[in-house]
Amino acid sequence: MIQLKNAAQIKAMREAGRITGEALLVAREHVREGVSTYELDQVIRHYIEKSGAKPSFLGLYGFPGSACISVNDEVIHGIPSKKQILREGDIVKVDLGACYKGYHGDSARTIPVGKVSDEAAKLIEVTRDSFFAGVGQLKAGNRLGDVGSAIDTLVRENGFSTVRKYIGHGIGKEVHEAPDVPNYGTPGRGVRICSGMVLAIEPMVNAGTFEVRELADGWTVVTADRKLSAHYENTVALTDEGVLNLTLIDPAF
Repeated sequence: MIQLKNAAQIKAMREAGRITGEALLVAREHVREGVSTYELDQVIRHYIEKSGAKPSFLGLYGFPGSACISVNDEVIHGIPSKKQILREGDIVKVDLGACYKGYHGDSARTIPVGKVSDEAAKLIEVTRDSFFAGVGQLKAGNRLGDVGSAIDTLVRENGFSTVRKYIGHGIGKEVHEAPDVPNYGTPGRGVRICSGMVLAIEPMVNAGTFEVRELADGWTVVTADRKLSAHYENTVALTDEGVLNLTLIDPAF
């Protein structure tokens, strides 16, 4: 069942969203050559806890890190590791959440390490743009198929593919709530959008095939053809006044 949020609940989620978004800015400052994904995870955890919140992902379904950190062909759910050292040209997906006073925020970015290839830069840009194309359809009376279709159309127009196995979701007192929010769909189909919905919209976009597979660690998801993948996510709320982006702190990021 979809849990619609009232004004007071959305106000509380603003704080969780703010901490989440700020933690991503801290992550961006520390993404550089020579840093391990474990070090990056520790910086994220420290900031979230210093802010009076808890890392939403730590222990969630048994996940061992505070953030999912996925590099290059890793799509999502990468486990932070002391052995995985960032190098010039990598693209790093940082997906994290913060729980503050019982409410969660959830957000992700793809961050380049130094100078990256033209393909990687375009992939990052298109993935971000596809998120905003989807949010542009987040209007009362529209359907979630309108959101997913807008995302997928922009992705395909740019020669990339949208991951279908993993999707966005509702969010609130739980990290994952109803409804499912696919990054593809048919306009006019799916759950009707209404005021009070709070959603984590998160396109995952591959340079090659949309097919993915899970590694033996039981968490890390990679592209089936081992080509690059990018991820962009924010927690957004639809109110009577319009869309509130709860986790976007730097509009350019």
